[in-house]
Amino acid sequence: MISVNRRAADIVEQMIHDKEELGIEVLSLGNGATVIDAGVKTAGGVRTGKLFSEVCLGGLGEVFLTTEKRFQVHVFVDHPAIACMGAQFAGWMIKVGDYFAMGSGPARARARQEKLFDEIGYGDDFEKAVIALETRKIPDEKVADFIAGKCNLSPKDLYILVAPTASLVGSIQISARVVETGVHKLHEVGFDISKITSGSGSAPIALVAKNDLEAMGKTNDCILYGGRTEYFVTAEDSEIETMISDIPSSSSRDYGMPFLEVFERHNRDFYKVDPKLFSPAEVTINNIRTGSVFHAGHVNEEVLMKSLGA
Repeated sequence: MISVNRRAADIVEQMIHDKEELGIEVLSLGNGATVIDAGVKTAGGVRTGKLFSEVCLGGLGEVFLTTEKRFQVHVFVDHPAIACMGAQFAGWMIKVGDYFAMGSGPARARARQEKLFDEIGYGDDFEKAVIALETRKIPDEKVADFIAGKCNLSPKDLYILVAPTASLVGSIQISARVVETGVHKLHEVGFDISKITSGSGSAPIALVAKNDLEAMGKTNDCILYGGRTEYFVTAEDSEIETMISDIPSSSSRDYGMPFLEVFERHNRDFYKVDPKLFSPAEVTINNIRTGSVFHAGHVNEEVLMKSLGA
């Protein structure tokens, strides 16, 4: 059985060893939990963003950074149902007192607090757990106790990675969700994501914004209007033909303006935003059983320019 926590823990332990080079701080809480600050009180860096992203993928994906027209991320993933939905997807709401963050990463597969794990038939009982929190507040012992308790682990066996949205690591790790965003959309429209053997994708990386709200808008736009994905599946062509046009973000009624404008139009209520918007801009599916190729969507340079400014 593939263990996303085992693979992620190996990456985290290397990050801890290289903490000075990576520009991160390693904190030991009183209950033994380890917190890696990758952007709250530290600068982090591009290598940290790459490793943070690979941790979120449970060690089942590789992330590369390039500079083309813009700073760009390229992601390659095997076992995407496990890597993307069983690990990287930010599906666990962490709320302890006044502390709130969305949890992603492989600890979700140990805790299994979401019905998603029944749907994909995956869990991970490795002896350590790794969670990533997109937040500007370092978690305390109560938060670590809560997460460890749900994982049925001692806090000393828990790693918590933290980076705010408006940070270099935040910008990188959000754009590195480009493949996951499409896998989630495929799952939502009813495609059996266990039939996806591999995925790849690229997206621009937003330059660091002045605050988390502005960063949230820009980082979403990188995927919604600049994300390009390719999925390799083993299925019947008819399964793909019936839903391919529903996959890209352009299928949404909220498509066509920067995400922050959409968010404001809906009075900053995520639940009012059309869920069909949350998807890559462009999707290609190659059915490796038949050789057929299906494509929908396109990169929207006009909205990217409006959002990113370059």
